[in-house]
Amino acid sequence: MKAIVSICCMLSLLLLITADEEEDVLSSIVRDRSHIEETLRLAAEENSGDYAAALQKLMKIYHSSIKPMEQAYKYNELRQHEISDGEITSKPMVLFLGPWSVGKSSMINYLLGLQDLPYQLYTGAEPTTSEFTVIMHGEKIRSVEGIVMAADSSRSFSPLEKFGQNFLEKLVGIEMPHKMLERVTFVDTPGIIENRKQQERGYPFNDVCQWFIDRADLIFVVFDPTKLDVGLELEMLFRQLKGRESQIRIILNKADNLATQDLMRVYGALFWSLAPLINVTEPPRVYVSSFWPYDYAPDTSRELFKREEISLLEDLNQVIENRLENKIAFIRQHGIRVRIHGLLVDRYVQTFKERMSFFSDPDLVFKEIVDDPDKFFIFKSILAKTNVSKFDLPNRDAYRDFFGVNAVTNFKPLTAQCSYMGGCLLEKIERAITADLPALLSSLTSKNPIFSSCEATGCGEKPKNRYRRN
Repeated sequence: MKAIVSICCMLSLLLLITADEEEDVLSSIVRDRSHIEETLRLAAEENSGDYAAALQKLMKIYHSSIKPMEQAYKYNELRQHEISDGEITSKPMVLFLGPWSVGKSSMINYLLGLQDLPYQLYTGAEPTTSEFTVIMHGEKIRSVEGIVMAADSSRSFSPLEKFGQNFLEKLVGIEMPHKMLERVTFVDTPGIIENRKQQERGYPFNDVCQWFIDRADLIFVVFDPTKLDVGLELEMLFRQLKGRESQIRIILNKADNLATQDLMRVYGALFWSLAPLINVTEPPRVYVSSFWPYDYAPDTSRELFKREEISLLEDLNQVIENRLENKIAFIRQHGIRVRIHGLLVDRYVQTFKERMSFFSDPDLVFKEIVDDPDKFFIFKSILAKTNVSKFDLPNRDAYRDFFGVNAVTNFKPLTAQCSYMGGCLLEKIERAITADLPALLSSLTSKNPIFSSCEATGCGEKPKNRYRRN
C-alpha cells in the first residue's frame, strides 16, 4: 500500500514538473508585442477636445444642411441608408472577412493581446464563429446581445434591425477597456462555407455583409495558404466588394506553415484565383505573415513576416489617424448623393406638372414618365444644367420602385422648398458640399498635418488615404 502511495506521489510530482515545463516553453515561444503598441502609438495622448469640437461642427452641418433634403425627398427610402448621430460619432471600423478557420479570430486576439484570457474570441480548426462579433471599447468587460445593440440609438447598429430577429440573435458585442479599442472597432464575421446554402443561415448573410462593407474603413480578407478554393459564396462576396478596392487588404495568414518556395507558389495561386474577381488596375495590397501570438516556425522568412506585420499595422494606424478626415469625406459623399436625388425628384415633379392637362389621367401620365425617363430627358437635363457626373447618377429602375411607394404629388419642387428664415434646401446643401465641409477638412489638415510613423518604425511604405488624389 505504501509503495502504491509513493508511486502516486511521484506521478503527481512528474505531472507538476511537466506542466511547469510546458508553461515555460509556451511563454518562451510567445512573440513580443511591443511593436504593435509602438506602431499604433497607443501610449500617445490624443487631443480629444479638438476632435470632439470638429465632430460637433460636422453634425451641425449634416443636421442643418443635408438632413432637411433627405427628409423632404425621402432619400432613405431610395438608398435605405439614413445616417444617424451614432454613425457620425462612431470609431473607424475594421472588418474581417474570409473562409472558415483561416485565423480571423486569432488575428483579432493577437492584435488586442487577448490570448489565454477568459474573454478571448474562441478559435479552433473547425468552423467556430457563427456570429457577427463586434469588439468595441467599454468601461468594463461585458457581452452585449444584438437586440440590445440594435435598440440603442447612441450606437451605429440600429439599422441592423431590418435584417430580422434571426440575425440579431447571431449578432453579439464585446466591450472591454482597451487602448486600441478607444480608436477603432473590430468586426469578426462567420467564415464562408462553400457547401452551405444561404437559407441554412436563417438570415440574409450577403445583405448583412454588404451593410458592414458599406461602413467599414478597412476590410481584411483573410486566406489560409492550404485553402485557396474560390466557390460561389466567395465570388458573391467579392462582387459585393466592387468599388471598395481601396479599403481591401488581402491577408495570406499562417504563412510560416509553408517553406519559402511553396509560399511563393501559393502567393501566385492566390492572385490567379482572385484576378477574375478583382478587376482593377491596381490590385489590393497583400500581406504575408502569421498573425497569432506564438513564434514563427523555424527555417521560415521571419524578417519578411515581421516587416509585413509592421506594414499592416501602419495601414491600420493611417486609418485611425485619418478617421475624422474620412468621416467628413463620407458625409460629403452622402450629401452629393442626396443632392442628386433631390434634383431628380424635382425634375420628375416638374415634368409631371408640364405633361398634365385638365383632361389627363395623372396615373397614366406619370406611368409614361417613370417607365421611360429618357424620353423626357429626366436624367440628361440634370447632367446638362448641373455639374453632376453621369457616373454618380443612380439606377433609373430604382425610381420606378421609389415612386411606386411614394406618389409624385407628395413632393414639392425645389423652388417651393424655401423659407424666409431657413433659406432654400438646394442652396444649403450646395453650400455644405462646396464650402462648409471642405473648410472643416482644411482646418483639420492645417492643424494636424499627416504624420507617418514609418519614420519611427522604418516600414518604408506610406499607406494611401483613399480620399486624396495624388
